[in-house]
Amino acid sequence: MSVSDVEAALAAAGIETTITLFSESTATSAEAAEQIGCELGQIAKSLAFLIDGEPIVVLASGDVMIDDRKLASHFGVGRKKVKAAKPEQLLEIYGYVPGAMPPLGHRTAGLRTFLDTSLQRFDQLYASGGAVNAIFPVSLPTLQAATGGQFESFAR
Repeated sequence: MSVSDVEAALAAAGIETTITLFSESTATSAEAAEQIGCELGQIAKSLAFLIDGEPIVVLASGDVMIDDRKLASHFGVGRKKVKAAKPEQLLEIYGYVPGAMPPLGHRTAGLRTFLDTSLQRFDQLYASGGAVNAIFPVSLPTLQAATGGQFESFAR
């Protein structure tokens, strides 16, 4: 999948924004923040997990780590049932390579999405546009509406 798939998903969600392609990598939150010139926490990173085999998406601020114990507790499973998606799973299930995963426009439709409460510190966020050098600006309310995500506290 590609930037054009993310653009189509954004349009379908009624989001008017522009995906910017940078000459340098934005694959990590730190790289993205440096390219944009924003705070690290304003990067809405899209993380892929398999919870007892079920794929989900967790959107979190670029300056936090997700606690697998909190995910396990939320889903009522043991920690060993919480797995970060492997690169081949990212491509197969979500449609993107590591560092390019957007918050929407995934290969598998209807993935459950969660927004970590760490994002609530910022009005303006920046998310991946489906390539390792693609970013788009989005407000938190717009991101929540577009993804259908619910807020949870999963950060360490």
